[in-house]
Amino acid sequence: MKGYEFIDDKGTFKLEDPDLYSYLYFPVGSSSGMMGSLTPESGGDLKTSQNTFILEPVSSDNLHNNRSTRNFWLCFEDGSLVSATGASALAHSKRFTAGKDKVTLYGGLLWQSVVRDIADKGIRTEVTTFVPVETEDKIELTRVKITNTGSSPVAFTPTAATPIYGRSADNIRDHRNVTSMLNRMTVTEYGITNDPTLTFDERGHRKNKVIYGFFAAEADGTKPVSFCPIAEDFIGEGGAFDNPRFPATGTPASKPGDRADGFEAMGAAMFEKKTLAPGESAEYVFALAINDMLKPSDNETDIETESDRIQDMASKYLSGNVFESELEKNKEYWDRKNNVRFNTGDKAFDNWMYWVGVQPMLRRIYGCSFLPHHDYGKGGRGWRDLWQDCLALIIMDPSDVRGMLVDNFGGVRTDGTNATIIGSGSGEFIADRNGITRVWMDHAMWPFMTMDLYIKQTGDLKILDETAPYFIDRQVMRGEELLDKDTDLSNSSSEGTVLEHLLLQNFASFFDVGEHGHMKLRGADWNDALDMGKDRGESVAFTAAYAGNYKKLASILKEYKKASGKDSVEAAAELEGLLGVYDADKLQSVLNQYCNSVKTGFSGSTKSYQIDLLAEDLEKKSEWITTHIRQTEWFTDTEGYSRYNGYYDNSGNALEKNGDKYGRPAMMLTSQVFTIMSGIASEDQVAEIVRSADKYIYDASIGGYKLNTDFHEVKTDMGRMFGFSYGQKENGAVFSHMTVMFGNALYSRGFKDEGWKVLGTLYGHATDFAQSKIYPGVPEYFDPKGRGVYHYLTGAASWLLLTVLTEMFGIKGSYGDMVFEPKLLPSQFDNDGKASVSFEFNGRPLTVIYQKTAIASSVQKITVDGVCISEGINVLPKDKIGSVIEIELD
Repeated sequence: MKGYEFIDDKGTFKLEDPDLYSYLYFPVGSSSGMMGSLTPESGGDLKTSQNTFILEPVSSDNLHNNRSTRNFWLCFEDGSLVSATGASALAHSKRFTAGKDKVTLYGGLLWQSVVRDIADKGIRTEVTTFVPVETEDKIELTRVKITNTGSSPVAFTPTAATPIYGRSADNIRDHRNVTSMLNRMTVTEYGITNDPTLTFDERGHRKNKVIYGFFAAEADGTKPVSFCPIAEDFIGEGGAFDNPRFPATGTPASKPGDRADGFEAMGAAMFEKKTLAPGESAEYVFALAINDMLKPSDNETDIETESDRIQDMASKYLSGNVFESELEKNKEYWDRKNNVRFNTGDKAFDNWMYWVGVQPMLRRIYGCSFLPHHDYGKGGRGWRDLWQDCLALIIMDPSDVRGMLVDNFGGVRTDGTNATIIGSGSGEFIADRNGITRVWMDHAMWPFMTMDLYIKQTGDLKILDETAPYFIDRQVMRGEELLDKDTDLSNSSSEGTVLEHLLLQNFASFFDVGEHGHMKLRGADWNDALDMGKDRGESVAFTAAYAGNYKKLASILKEYKKASGKDSVEAAAELEGLLGVYDADKLQSVLNQYCNSVKTGFSGSTKSYQIDLLAEDLEKKSEWITTHIRQTEWFTDTEGYSRYNGYYDNSGNALEKNGDKYGRPAMMLTSQVFTIMSGIASEDQVAEIVRSADKYIYDASIGGYKLNTDFHEVKTDMGRMFGFSYGQKENGAVFSHMTVMFGNALYSRGFKDEGWKVLGTLYGHATDFAQSKIYPGVPEYFDPKGRGVYHYLTGAASWLLLTVLTEMFGIKGSYGDMVFEPKLLPSQFDNDGKASVSFEFNGRPLTVIYQKTAIASSVQKITVDGVCISEGINVLPKDKIGSVIEIELD
């Protein structure tokens, strides 16, 4: 089974016979808001939101059973029908025979081209699709090129055809038929528009404000000659979308100006018969467009106006020259945006990382929804996603990150919790998508992790003085109470500095502990599927993570004092109650008292806090946690393997230490990641953890380190993950996000061979197409068969980018200076002994080139733009940073 191969250094790849694999899909989208998924046969869907799908919404299993796809039909003189996209009953019937079409797929950022040799007809089709960039136009373009590869002329009548769903995803099972009666189709010069009168979805019944359009033309601008606006007329009685009547008969035909109301809409445009001499080609372009209307349509004049307007928008793209120009613009745009380039001894790895680099940008377009596996949610990102995606932006596009970071703090409540859903604009937040009162105990951890990277890269300590509002709503007492609906919150506005927000989040979390002295699990931690331990559950793993944050925040405070010349800072007076208490028996009562005092926001009174005392308090909190976890959670099982217990369930039992009771040792990867990353695990303990992980949760055949062992129990006192079949999703899959963080933690502690084993196994499996069956990139996880699933939209991408840059290449920031601590292996240098990376550091494009001599373990000399800056020192001051930094290693 042959996999894909990269054909340049910009991630472009080639894959033979993609039609022989299931569940393949490709993202096509842009910042205009157009979001699409695309299969090798041009299946998938297209939309701008949950309520505005122009193509029927698909989940992963719809990809192989849905015939409602983008298509382009050729009717030959003998009456036979051929699909240029391969989405026909005839092509499907030949798929597993010697007579199948020869299919080759080419993919790049973010475009797809599929070449299909249809031998029995003597033609080759090439179907290329993408979404234009740097425009507000919400449109997807497809070019179909037909070439006569035979020795005789070939004649056919072409028809571009795509069903227009034109409504909310909710209508798939909610009034699907009834909502078709709202449709108002108009035939235009180039295609068909659908302007439904109303929308029926969870928002209620209201006038429609969106119009959908399908348009087509020959590459030279020649218009279609007839159209079919109704789906049932297009397929014909007894027909189907993969074997329709209209492309073969041309009836019933409609002409520009015709209307059709109250049926499922169809975009179908037939062209004049075409005859191609041997070697000759013909090209066609079709477009799918969505447009916000100037005003809801009340009459036929309004409908005609809106139809003309969307056609005017779309028709300018309907030529071969414009298509090619926009395609090149698309390639240049993503190449410019995806500006982190690795060059190692493994060019496949470099190209794979190029795809990983675009994934955080895809999350900004799609959120965590709107791709076939991501068939949940309604768009937008969650709190954790918001901050982790910023990690990549700090590296790739730091220009607007500062304001974004400050705005993000507007989601923090005065009790230290936060809104969980991000609104459409910067600084817009929603308490929860479903109105459920819920607190994730890890949420206060991610803002500081992101701020730490930003401050270390830029040296911008002044950001700590910026102010941001607090999120005020009815949820109080860290999710334990809701204020009465009639509570007046109109005067409850509070704001504070970014530093105050950070201190509040981290202080409050320290006090929110359970009976074993670790932070309460609450609604869940990073692992959303640990969601049934609300009362007695505790997350030792993320308590450890907070301890690491406390040490780093204390260090930043000391640097802040030095840089600002301040000895103290002003912050809310109420925070004083969260200082100086380290007695486990008192922590929860102190927190309750504090939360009671801020139910409707801060009072407005402030206090001057000594910076040294704040830093000292954070260090003591970190030390208390470190000592407590070391003393209570390290254990050795009956087989002689040692590690940390990371959780307590809702029955108050240790999750991993209890494994021996059932004769099967238990292990959670998350428990080890954060004890390593935070420094709680000693060096000897790290080695023991790796030994345990290799024993219990490592499986190279499915991508490496699994999230956990099999507990053989549906633990309803811990979380829904235990209801999943083992090896699926959070229950024992190789879950890329935590696997990458495991690699990061190991690298950060100097275990570079072990760290590369983690990342290298993941990379090797992801790029072994025969096993992973996905295009380049890192998926959310690999299933028990090794298939990559939930591709593209995963926080693993940001962490992978960060880990390769800051740990493997060892390029870090230190308050604006650059620090070089490479952990590259000999095999990761090219034949000239070089390894390099190009990226932006503090907004400046630069290239760092490592040159190894022997074992390449330490910095011997730093040269900047041809000038030797230092020898034997691994720090480059901010004022010496240039465009090309060459580093000799010895």
